[in-house]
Amino acid sequence: MAQSRRVERVAALIRREVSELLMSGIKDERVQHGMVSVTSVEVAGDLQHCKIFVSIFGSTEDREVAMAGLQAASVYVKGELGRRLKMRRTPEVAFVLDRGLEKGNTVLGLLQRLEAERREHGDEG
Repeated sequence: MAQSRRVERVAALIRREVSELLMSGIKDERVQHGMVSVTSVEVAGDLQHCKIFVSIFGSTEDREVAMAGLQAASVYVKGELGRRLKMRRTPEVAFVLDRGLEKGNTVLGLLQRLEAERREHGDEG
């Protein structure tokens, strides 16, 4: 139980620090191609690895360019996390594209289109 709380606390700290790094720390211009935000962080129970899920608002090309920039910056991000969080062993960092918001927007668009069609057919009858 205490182990899972510790992992959750580390994940929350990593999320906060990486969000801050996205705003002011990562100098790679590719990361600025899309609006990048951290959606969640998963930390392994042994604290050796973490997946940082990011949402990137922009075109497909913007997402690909921003992800390449994030992956290139992962060593820098790991170093900054180690320095800022003062952990004995800083987890290996992997950025993962979170498509949840993208899928949500697609579903919302479909629902809006269905609603418009329903109104259109309702008005005729």
